[in-house]
Amino acid sequence: MIFEHQEIVVGSSLEAVLYAYSNEYPLFFESPAPPFRFDYLNPGTDLSCLKIPRAAESLTTFGSEKKIGLGKELLWERLLFIMSLVGRLPLSDMCNSIRHDDSKIICFNEHSKIAEVRYEKMYNFKQDDKNNKLLCRDWIAFNSGGKHDIDLIETSDDFVNQIWFYQSDRICGNTKVKDACAVSVVDKELVDDFEFSQTMARFKVVKEMKDRGMKGLLSSYGPNGNPKHYDFKTSVISRSIVSNAPVKCCDQNGAPVDVLSLNKMVQQLDKSSQRYWKILRHL
Repeated sequence: MIFEHQEIVVGSSLEAVLYAYSNEYPLFFESPAPPFRFDYLNPGTDLSCLKIPRAAESLTTFGSEKKIGLGKELLWERLLFIMSLVGRLPLSDMCNSIRHDDSKIICFNEHSKIAEVRYEKMYNFKQDDKNNKLLCRDWIAFNSGGKHDIDLIETSDDFVNQIWFYQSDRICGNTKVKDACAVSVVDKELVDDFEFSQTMARFKVVKEMKDRGMKGLLSSYGPNGNPKHYDFKTSVISRSIVSNAPVKCCDQNGAPVDVLSLNKMVQQLDKSSQRYWKILRHL
């Protein structure tokens, strides 16, 4: 297939999707890059223009309650859904790799070339490859001691900077058991060291919980009547590693392109969504 467009957007970050949606440009990407599960918009952000109801939420922490807006992943999914309906995702998620040539990109799947896209101008949203920091997300299962009310623990360290507690995906139904995701910022040179491994992240999660007075299941009572508790039992589910660099936009020559910030693009969604009203009115 050969496509010809005046302007195209390359990338699958929320910034790229928002820019393509707002300007009615076709979007091409190698692999979907949804926002992190626990990335939220600013509290009070109104997305009723996308038929997403406003939901006031707050997280339980050891300080004051933390107000959050809607999840960025929800916004990302809704924008891609609308763009697919109006034909602005020509390849959907069928492309596995993209080769950049002069005034065109060539898209491939696992087996062969599937499309050639010719353009006059390209907006390429990507992260800085020279960035030396990585974002490690360690997903940890609680086999014992996972029932509590805490949603978030924040620390002052780069390693296990945040601990997000969420309703376990391992158990079917509406369970009270919570698993955890530990978020760390680690140098590229240190990411394979044992001190920054999944095991150490798991140990630190338990330590941070104990330091704040959290306890495992009640086991018995001592001679003096004081309660005794089982220790937390945890195991590693998985680890994901991504660049910690911000997403930037450049043209086909690699020159930076000034685009609105993520928050400003979100604020202008009401105006840009008017072009998609024939779709939105049915949602």
